[in-house]
Amino acid sequence: MQSKSEELYVQCGGGHTLPVTRPIIMGILNVTPDSFSDGGRFVDAEYALRHARMMASEGAALIDVGGESTRPGAMAVSADDELARVLPVVRSLADGGLCVSVDTSKPEVMRAAADAGAAMINDVRALREPGALAAAASTDLAVCLMHMQGEPRTMQVAPRYDDVVSEVCEFLLDRARACEEAGIDRRRIVLDPGFGFGKSLEHNLSLLAGLERIVACGYVVLVGLSRKSMLQALTGRAVDDRLAGSITLAVMSALSGAHIIRVHDVAATRDALAVVSALKEAQARSKPPQEQ
Repeated sequence: MQSKSEELYVQCGGGHTLPVTRPIIMGILNVTPDSFSDGGRFVDAEYALRHARMMASEGAALIDVGGESTRPGAMAVSADDELARVLPVVRSLADGGLCVSVDTSKPEVMRAAADAGAAMINDVRALREPGALAAAASTDLAVCLMHMQGEPRTMQVAPRYDDVVSEVCEFLLDRARACEEAGIDRRRIVLDPGFGFGKSLEHNLSLLAGLERIVACGYVVLVGLSRKSMLQALTGRAVDDRLAGSITLAVMSALSGAHIIRVHDVAATRDALAVVSALKEAQARSKPPQEQ
C-alpha cells in the first residue's frame, strides 16, 4: 500500500501515467448499437472520434471505448465484430496522444487494442475468461478488474449477498493477487466494485456506503455510476435525465476516496470534482498537525 504522502498513480500502457491524488474522469464511449444509455449514438467512427475528443477537452483523463454492451440482457458479440468496432477508434485516439481504455473481456481484443495503442484494459469479468489474464500480462497495459455477480444477460435476476461489501472486497483482492502472480505490477491494477452488475438497489447503496472499505484495500479504485438504473429507482428519471443524480453519486464516491470516476457527462462531473477536491484539501490544511 502506498503511504499518504506518496503520490498515487496508475501506470498505463504507451508510456501514460495517470496521477490520481485527485479524482480523475474516465469518459464513456460506447461504439455499440445497444448500450443502455447511448447505444447507437456513436457507431459511426468519425462521430465517435469527435465525441471522444470533446470529452478529452472537457477534462476526461482517459477515454473508455466499448464495443460490446454489458447492460442487463445484452447479447454477446463476436470478437471480429468487437474488433471492427473498437480498433479504428482506439488507433485514431491513441495516435492523437489520448489515453485510451478498452472495455473488453476477450483476450484477442486485449492484444489487438494494445498493438493499436491502448493504455488500459477495463474488464467487467476481471480477467476470468480463458486466456484473458495471460493476454493482459503479456502487455504493459493497466487493468481494471470489476466485480460482477453472474453474467450480463442474467445478472439482475435476484442477486444475493450475505455481506455485499465484504464479498466484493474479497473477490477484488483475489483477482488482484492473481494479476500480481501473473506478473502484473500492482501500480497497473485498478479495482471496480461493479455498481449495477449483479446487485439490487439495496446492494448498490450498501456498496456506496461502504466504499471507503474498498479504497482501504490499497489499490486505485474506479467507480461507474453514471446514469445507472438505481437512479431510476431513486428518482423516477429516464436514462437521459439523470445528470443531477449522476453528479451526486460521483461526488459521494469522490468523498469516499474513489480515484477514477467513469461518466457520460464529463464537463459537469469535472466541475463537481473540482469543488470536492478543493474542499478536501481545505479540510486537510485545517487539521491539527498531529492528525495529518
